[in-house]
Amino acid sequence: MLRTPTGGAGSGTATAGDRLVSIGTVLNQLRDEFPEVTISKIRFLEAEGLVEPRRTASGYRKFSPEDVERLARILRMQRDHYLPLKVIREHLDALARGEEIKLPAPGRRRDLLEGPWEQDEAESPPVTRLGRAELIAAAEVTEAELAEWESYGLIAETEAGGYDADAVAVARLVADLGRFGLEPRHLRAVKAAADREAGLIEQVVAPLRRHRNPQTRAHAEATAKELAAQSVRLHAALVQTALGIRLQ
Repeated sequence: MLRTPTGGAGSGTATAGDRLVSIGTVLNQLRDEFPEVTISKIRFLEAEGLVEPRRTASGYRKFSPEDVERLARILRMQRDHYLPLKVIREHLDALARGEEIKLPAPGRRRDLLEGPWEQDEAESPPVTRLGRAELIAAAEVTEAELAEWESYGLIAETEAGGYDADAVAVARLVADLGRFGLEPRHLRAVKAAADREAGLIEQVVAPLRRHRNPQTRAHAEATAKELAAQSVRLHAALVQTALGIRLQ
């Protein structure tokens, strides 16, 4: 059950503004039912447009009881039905229009988690492995280029052998950067930074992955995806900020 603030004798006449609470209070209200929820998680859902708290003149978030209940509904859809955010958004929009929604049976993790969290699992193609020649053709690169990128650790085969879709994306990006004169040796620092960020994320989710509750272990994968997305946004913002300073 959600814990909601209670008032005294005059609480029945409280205005909407009096019932707005901070993000820390929201966290406390949600944690009874969702012990793994974090402030970062709430901010991520806000960044994705799933909840829109009000802002004070100083920029602080203020959440209404309706915002808190909406967050709880979102978290239940993720935890119990393993729905991606796009589907959750569609369900919330349908509810706002007064329409009935049909949720999948709880616990159908294998059916709903074939693709990455926060993406369109229903529209994403199944994950397939590519051979070396297929990767070269898909990325439109040469054998020599691929061999050089592998020597710098920018691309590697999966543990099961072959290359996945991420390898194609990395190859195309490395090739594009090469057209600007950035060679693989220049990108070693980028790879090292990515490995450090991945290690940091792994430290956060490792306790969740070891949890006895299968739903908590599944939530670890969602958390890893969210942290990875936030890390990418932060990296982009820091690069843009640094370039802006240098160009002034």
